[in-house]
Amino acid sequence: MALQELDFDSCYRAVSARDPRFDGRFYTAVTTTRIYCRPICPARTPSWRNVRFYRHAASAEAAGFRPCKRCRPELSPGDPGWDLRGDLVGRALRLIDDGAADEQGVAGLARRLHITERHLHRLFVAELGVGPLAVARTKRLLLAKQLLTETSLPITEVAFAAGFGSVRQFNATMRETYGFTPSELRATAGPRAAAIASAPAAQTGATLRLRLHRRHPYDADGVFSFLAARAIPGLEVADRTSYRRAVPGGTITLTPRPDHIALDVAVEDTRQLARIVARCRRLLDLDADPQAIADVLSGTSLAPLVAARPGLRVPGTFDGFELAVRAVVGQQISVAGARTLLGRIVARAGAPGGLFPTPARLLEADLSGLGLTGRRIDTLKDLAARLVDGRLDLDGGQDPAQAVAELLEVRGIGPWTAGYIALRALRDPDAWPTGDLVLVKRMAALGIPNDHIERWRPWRAYAALHLWSSS
Repeated sequence: MALQELDFDSCYRAVSARDPRFDGRFYTAVTTTRIYCRPICPARTPSWRNVRFYRHAASAEAAGFRPCKRCRPELSPGDPGWDLRGDLVGRALRLIDDGAADEQGVAGLARRLHITERHLHRLFVAELGVGPLAVARTKRLLLAKQLLTETSLPITEVAFAAGFGSVRQFNATMRETYGFTPSELRATAGPRAAAIASAPAAQTGATLRLRLHRRHPYDADGVFSFLAARAIPGLEVADRTSYRRAVPGGTITLTPRPDHIALDVAVEDTRQLARIVARCRRLLDLDADPQAIADVLSGTSLAPLVAARPGLRVPGTFDGFELAVRAVVGQQISVAGARTLLGRIVARAGAPGGLFPTPARLLEADLSGLGLTGRRIDTLKDLAARLVDGRLDLDGGQDPAQAVAELLEVRGIGPWTAGYIALRALRDPDAWPTGDLVLVKRMAALGIPNDHIERWRPWRAYAALHLWSSS
């Protein structure tokens, strides 16, 4: 049944107004049609008697509803409430997005979180009304639905790209859940159906384009400029209009469009697609709620900066370890200097194809002669060792407070470095890089006292970006 925490009257008003602020926060299920929609669906608003509200798409599907072909729930931006939560359910949802359940099963997902499978299931049912397996299945189905609608990828490849073990399983699951087969969906996908049907079969390494949606406003110039200034030679190429990087087995390119981000993926193994999509969303902070952030920060000494940069986001990272290495290398040197050193690390220790080194590769690599001090090398090695042996997890599996505490155990990592990693890799919206010289100077120039930092909770990470971008 629908979650009790959703207020029916508030949800119904949002649906009646087609309020985009609620897109991704809940789903509207209509009992007469057995279809569930986004709050912004352009269809006629159903009678309140025939409506049920669900916090997650998986909850609606478990109740027997199928996704609307008109508003396409697979395009909803993520729920910012789950994106910001560092508790077990929030972390588990991020790991499911990252493909952990598809690769390791629910048992492996539970091990990653250091809890039992039974306890994980109990937490999911209490929060969402369904277990983690149902959530993972819905993620697979919605990604498959997007691939069938937006690309010419053959149905066989769609099945594996979405995380299904076989085409037979894919067909059976889609028919059972949605009432139609993949072929039937593609045949009725809309204006693109004819082009998709006549397109040649995708070749290995072919480029796929997907749309990544976000809430408005979105400061694309700020995000892409930030990434461009820090692009690592040999790994990334970026400017204000695009971002391109190497990923395992190929490359990705992100390009801002008026109402979405275009993601072009050229990889040999499309089974990595779910992880790529999830990591791109975190990299560009696409699931944030800019209105909620502005509501708090606009009532503080940062009001002029908030007005000047509506929709500002906190750029994340494609890989948590990569970001941690960036933070360590960037200690007390310029951004340009850090880029140079990081480019040398990629050239020396990176995997073929220009990939950033894994913790295991960096641990074994000879980093002498690159311009790094001996102490900095020791810090990087200790950091890598903690990820290799599982003491540290920077990609969503570990409680953020525990991860920060573990980071501070690394000799050479202090509050600034740990705070910066928490801000970008751990996605903590309240992280603050204590002692950052640019922030200190900007606050002094703007006449902002230090005690105002506490007034910016729970959005201090966004406050930091506003101050950095104003310099």
